Amino acid sequence: MATRAVGVAPAVRPWSVAADYARLTKPRVVSLLLVTTAGAMFVAAAGLPDAWVFFWTLAGGYLAAGGANAINHYIDRDIDGLMSRTTGRPVVAGRVAPARALAFGALLGGASAILLGTLVNWLAAGLAMAGLVLYVGVYTLWLKRSTTHNIVIGGAAGAVPPLVGWAAVTGELSLTAWLLFAIVFYWTPPHFWALALVLRTDYQAAGVPMLPAVRGEAATKRQILLWTLVMVGVSVLPVVSGAAGLGYLAVALALGAPFVAMAARLDRDAGIAWARPVFSYSLIYLALLFVALSVGV
Repeated sequence: MATRAVGVAPAVRPWSVAADYARLTKPRVVSLLLVTTAGAMFVAAAGLPDAWVFFWTLAGGYLAAGGANAINHYIDRDIDGLMSRTTGRPVVAGRVAPARALAFGALLGGASAILLGTLVNWLAAGLAMAGLVLYVGVYTLWLKRSTTHNIVIGGAAGAVPPLVGWAAVTGELSLTAWLLFAIVFYWTPPHFWALALVLRTDYQAAGVPMLPAVRGEAATKRQILLWTLVMVGVSVLPVVSGAAGLGYLAVALALGAPFVAMAARLDRDAGIAWARPVFSYSLIYLALLFVALSVGV
């Protein structure tokens, strides 16, 4: 009967290594960012954008956001080990060495800049790099661990992809581009604070001053409702700018109504039973809103 030699580690399968490096990029998070990038491209083109520009913009956008996320794994490896949601991440679990995660993130970021700059345009490349710097340098390294306003200011990084998409098609930024930026910017706090309510004890254990961990449930729920109301108001501004029509207005209001209703229920009821539904719906809301912009309803 064959036995494995003592002290010899089992072989690591290449596919599992590749899967861990893919996890460093946070594919589910990036996929929603790419929806906003694509939506902005359709609006900017007033129809179908050039197929190759579309493809390379989304590829470059993934590399930029994925690179930022990989660097985030490296920076946050100390607190990731203190929160139940993140203890299984590749770096903190020891499956990817910290230095390799950092190098991987930097490589992806550099590849994004070169790809977007040479195959799309340098404005799109610069904006993508600005988003990476905002997320890594401003949010992760500074705001996340220092202030309850972390996700408000740092949320600007997640709002950059529509600017990248717009610049990729037009080579410039217009008022409508900034309105799309504003939609994502105002969407980010209620989206993230709803999740933070669920993970409040995790953030307290890690010493991260997320709003629920510092100000408590009641204050956070009130802020979620207020930011949701503003977000819905901002979502209709593309109609005012002439970038969208009455069909989009109807869709935006129809999508916004359940968001406001759930945020109001979360604020009114004791406990946080509605926090998870608000978070889950926020993902659907943003995706469908940008789909509606894309099809020009």
